[in-house]
Amino acid sequence: MSDRIAIFIDGGYLDKVTEELGFFLDMKKFVNKIVNNRAFLRAYYYHCLPYQSNPPTSDERTRYAKKSRFFDFLKRLDRVEVRLGTLLKRDSTFVQKSADILLAVDLVRLSTQSRIGTAYLVAGDSDFVPAVQTA
Repeated sequence: MSDRIAIFIDGGYLDKVTEELGFFLDMKKFVNKIVNNRAFLRAYYYHCLPYQSNPPTSDERTRYAKKSRFFDFLKRLDRVEVRLGTLLKRDSTFVQKSADILLAVDLVRLSTQSRIGTAYLVAGDSDFVPAVQTA
C-alpha cells in the first residue's frame, strides 16, 4: 500500500463555506497545510462552470469568465487537477451533475489501486459516505 496522500475537494461546498464565513481561501496554502511535507499524489478539485443562458446575460458572462480564470489558476498549481462536471438549470434552480460522481470514482479507484494510503475529503455531503467506506 502506498503512503501517499490525495486531497479530494468539492469546490461547490468550499465556495459555500468560504462565502458564509466571509473569507478568501488561498488554495496553494490550503493544500500545502494538509500535505505538511508528506508524500503527496495530488489534490483533485471538483466543480462546475457557472450556467449561461442562450444568449448569456452580461452578468452570466462575467461570472463564467471569473470562474474560468480561477480554474485556470488551479490547473497551473503543482499537482492540482481540476475535474469539471456540468451545471444544469431545472425550472428556477441549478443542479450540479457529475462532479460528485467524479470525486467518488477517483477516491475509490485510487485507493483500490493502492496509489494512495490516505485520502482527505473536503466536502459536506453525506452522499460520499459509501465511497469513503469502500475506499
